[in-house]
Amino acid sequence: MMSQPESAIRSEPGVPVIRNVNWGGLRALYIKEVRRFFKVQLQTIWAPAITTLLFLVIFTVALGGSGRTVLGVPFADFIAPGLIVMGMMQNAFANSSFSLLVGKIQGTIVDYLMPPLSTSELLAALTGGAVTRAVLVGLAVWVAMAFWPGVHVTPKHPWAIIWFGLMGALFLSFLGVLTSIWAEKFDHAAAVTNFVVAPLSLLSGTFYSVDKLAPVFQTISHANPFFYIISGFRYGFLSEADSPVLFGALLLLGINMAMGLLCYALLRRGWKIRN
Repeated sequence: MMSQPESAIRSEPGVPVIRNVNWGGLRALYIKEVRRFFKVQLQTIWAPAITTLLFLVIFTVALGGSGRTVLGVPFADFIAPGLIVMGMMQNAFANSSFSLLVGKIQGTIVDYLMPPLSTSELLAALTGGAVTRAVLVGLAVWVAMAFWPGVHVTPKHPWAIIWFGLMGALFLSFLGVLTSIWAEKFDHAAAVTNFVVAPLSLLSGTFYSVDKLAPVFQTISHANPFFYIISGFRYGFLSEADSPVLFGALLLLGINMAMGLLCYALLRRGWKIRN
């Protein structure tokens, strides 16, 4: 038998070709996740933006008349930042809770498990796609509000907007991954949306100042991670916050690190995925 040229042999059997990060595979999965929601952008980006604007119109008309102010600013300016980041978080959750769940239901979960991607690379691609959708929704809402009469959403502390926006989107992305790992049907994911995400969003101080609540309800609000996201993001626009900004920034960093490690452990173990 004729021996092959030495240059034709790329690696011996059992020798890993990808030694560090599989950037090509990570990029491919990330692009897949982005293209999946971008193909239906009318539903995934523009519809949430319009819904958020409707919240702004309804609450400013119903509660913001007669020159009402909160934290020393007009009511419309007070609720606008919270609505932006709330839309970002809800869409980050919707995106990351979809991929693995659909794969489990349709039997295509092998498309995520068989490629030469590590657990961390898989998690990074899933959360990266969700954060990208959140950012696009946030930008769409912000641009629309910038041209809306009577609403002022000029950034005053861009670092706070970027940090709390990304931390909020990442937090809900991890929560969505956990939901998709645990859920066995769409009803399970809908239950988390209706009984966890929606209540925590609406009771986070988006439409009111927590300082006006009774002490017991203030304590409950301060136990809600969404509260620190809303408060810090609002600080980026108004220079006013219901909580210490630095404390909230560090707390969210710690929560996201814990959530990321939990997602990594469950994905690596294959809990409810490789059964």
